[in-house]
Amino acid sequence: MPVRSLTQSVLRWPRPEQEVQAWAAAQRRARPSLQRVGVFGSYGRGTASVGSDLDLLLIDERAVGPQHQRLRHWPLERLPLSCDALARLTAARTDECSL
Repeated sequence: MPVRSLTQSVLRWPRPEQEVQAWAAAQRRARPSLQRVGVFGSYGRGTASVGSDLDLLLIDERAVGPQHQRLRHWPLERLPLSCDALARLTAARTDECSL
């Protein structure tokens, strides 16, 4: 959502880096199995503009079940933008689970 600057008469699109870092730190405290949070897509490339959503990759060593169940644990609504996320196993766990 765009925000109005108090010192300028223009709207600016939020830069969520600090909010994502604070969100990730809070989630790691609440759920120590969260190993990493990555940003990809237009925000990851630095090309985000009006209408861009935030794409996150959550590396969780205890992620189980299908994607929609994995995401239930994460309060994505606390982030400043609409967000798409993938919750993935660690590389070691992926190897354990492969057939």
